[in-house]
Amino acid sequence: MDRIDEESQTPAPPVTFTGRKTLVAAAVAVVLIAGALLIRPARTDDDARPPEPSERAASAVGMGAPAAAVDLTALVADREKWLAAHPDDDASWAVLGSAYLEQARRTAESGWYPKAERALKRSLGIRPAEKGNFDAMTGMGALANARRDFGTARKWGELVRAQAPKRWGAYPVLVDAYTGLGDYKGAQKAMELLLDMRPGLAAYVRASQVYRDRGWREDAVVAMEHAAGAAKTPAEKAYALFRLGELSWERGDAAEALRQYEGALRTDPAQAEALGGRARALAALGRGGEAVRDYRMALGRSAMPQLARELGELLDALGRPQEARTQYEALTTMVARDSANGVDDAVLLGLYEADHADAVAAVRRLSQEWSRHKSVQVADALGWALHRSGDDTAALEYAKKATEPGLRSADFAYHRAMIEQGLGDEEAARRHLQEAMRTNPHFSPLRGPLAKQALASIAQPAPGGPENIRPTAPWVEPELPKAAKPKPTPSGR
Repeated sequence: MDRIDEESQTPAPPVTFTGRKTLVAAAVAVVLIAGALLIRPARTDDDARPPEPSERAASAVGMGAPAAAVDLTALVADREKWLAAHPDDDASWAVLGSAYLEQARRTAESGWYPKAERALKRSLGIRPAEKGNFDAMTGMGALANARRDFGTARKWGELVRAQAPKRWGAYPVLVDAYTGLGDYKGAQKAMELLLDMRPGLAAYVRASQVYRDRGWREDAVVAMEHAAGAAKTPAEKAYALFRLGELSWERGDAAEALRQYEGALRTDPAQAEALGGRARALAALGRGGEAVRDYRMALGRSAMPQLARELGELLDALGRPQEARTQYEALTTMVARDSANGVDDAVLLGLYEADHADAVAAVRRLSQEWSRHKSVQVADALGWALHRSGDDTAALEYAKKATEPGLRSADFAYHRAMIEQGLGDEEAARRHLQEAMRTNPHFSPLRGPLAKQALASIAQPAPGGPENIRPTAPWVEPELPKAAKPKPTPSGR
């Protein structure tokens, strides 16, 4: 015992690490860490397996991004099954409502909208907006935007922002709502806040939209390229490529648009919007038969009224009026279906009526729409309907509202030119017809050739410019007063 006491009082020698001791210590550390990992219970984020389809779709829906069709189907089935046993799960009702909304976007089947509304309202019934049910509130705003009820969408978005200013999901709703209402400054401000808070696919898509509306084409393309780079799934990538194709189309580059649309279809073959875009580009490149084929395939996948109108006008341009009439009838049927499900198709239907049916009815319809939504799209459509009904003086005021904010559209320029020609202002008509041809000479298979004919029929200005700015006499240098010489100052001062 005395020996032990002596040893206990003797100070221990300093520890020095030799190579051998270091290896031993490292081995002990590895064993301890491995033991801790074995003892700690597994967590869900430890799973190295790829996410299930329903998980992928739920993640996409939560981020406001497109989801693949099979993933959406799995998510809907999963949440419906869960809610059958857990009907008071407000979060799952919100997810299900957003999934229904994404189904409507992918399929262009507006029957999903009432289902989405019921699910989202069920979520809000369990957990009201006053208690911070932000997912359901954001879903209601996105649903209102999809139905083109932009005033209601703005209210939901602003309600979320008032309660949680840093919650980024409110801002995509607000960008879309302000754009639909014609508040382009508000849309730009909301977009900038979104980019600061959450740069990513949703933010870059909205940035591209805002830049396009301002007429900043290069910025719009760069933002959409960023969106494509931020895409994490084939569905997201395909959507970004489709939007890049739309930007190429609007600036008149049909070949580049075709390349982007085909890239979207290779990435996600179920992309009906990209198939419709490819049909539009093929028609512009003179491949009308292939374009008709693609339009019919796209409509078979998603019954979109806009595609029915485009196909009808292409068939008219190809000299097939009976087939065109069938498409116009299909358009009115689709619009009636959408209206029954709460969708506002006033602009599309008004443009169709102005060109192919009752222009006076189009004026009434679009005047009501203008009282709710003062966007450039509504202004253009109302101006065109007024022109087609014979009131060019009133039409010009709305055409100016459509063309002056900055959006560069061949359709808008053509409409304004025809209104100005109707008023006898050939100089202004020539200028806007030339703008339409520069912007996109293939903007419509029907109206594009008419624009070329109208431009050819307008007399060209006289050589040398208008007479009232030509000098009537040779220029003579004027006599200018000579500068006074400074007086010499007395010396000594």
